[in-house]
Amino acid sequence: MKKKISLLICMLTAVLAFTTGCGQEKEVIEYDEAAVSQVVDYVFTYFPNYDDASVEQIKGLRDFAFEQQLTEMGLPLTPEKYLGAIDAWKAGEEECGAYVEHGDYTFEAGADELVVSTETTFEDRTAVVEFVFDEELYLDSLTVSAQFSMGEILEKAGLNTLLGMGTVFVVLIIISLIISLFKYIPAIQNKFRKKPEVKETSASVAPPAAPVRRTAVPKTDDSELIAVIAAAIAAAEGTTTDGFVVRSIKRRKSNKWN
Repeated sequence: MKKKISLLICMLTAVLAFTTGCGQEKEVIEYDEAAVSQVVDYVFTYFPNYDDASVEQIKGLRDFAFEQQLTEMGLPLTPEKYLGAIDAWKAGEEECGAYVEHGDYTFEAGADELVVSTETTFEDRTAVVEFVFDEELYLDSLTVSAQFSMGEILEKAGLNTLLGMGTVFVVLIIISLIISLFKYIPAIQNKFRKKPEVKETSASVAPPAAPVRRTAVPKTDDSELIAVIAAAIAAAEGTTTDGFVVRSIKRRKSNKWN
């Protein structure tokens, strides 16, 4: 009985392990290798023959007519992706040279995309051309990755380093020149703030005023008045003028005679 129970437990464990292992496997998209290869072959056949005039002519097509033409040729591409693939191919030719040949295709299927790559020979260097298809097996992107030698990689790294350091030094020199000019800023500010001095001329000085001449007022002769007053006093007293002498005459505040 114990042996049967142990055997049953082992069987259940094996079933669970198998089920768990199957559940962990990722599902990949299904594809027809021959159909996908036809799309890749089309790119290698026609894209190298496109010149600038042909590309401009294709870009001038209307979206509806363009899409209908792609459908008739059996190409799983949208007009936008088709033009993007042409631009990527032309950029790769500018970097690697004209197309010569390509090798075998390598297929890598994933859960949501299919990647087809091949090593391609161009006139100047080799490159890896990679095609990425989406879940519906429509061409999503095309990439041309040029392969550089170690000497070319080091040369580019050196040029980038020199360019970066040269830019830094040029900027530092410009900053130092600007800082050296700071000492002239206060002098320039004082020059603009200084008010112009007003020059005094001899014409602005007023000439001295001429002295005012005062005319002497002639003093009146009081001798006659004294004689008249003395005679009046003598007549009033009943005497002569010999008995008194008039020294001065002062006017009283009141003009009335007592």
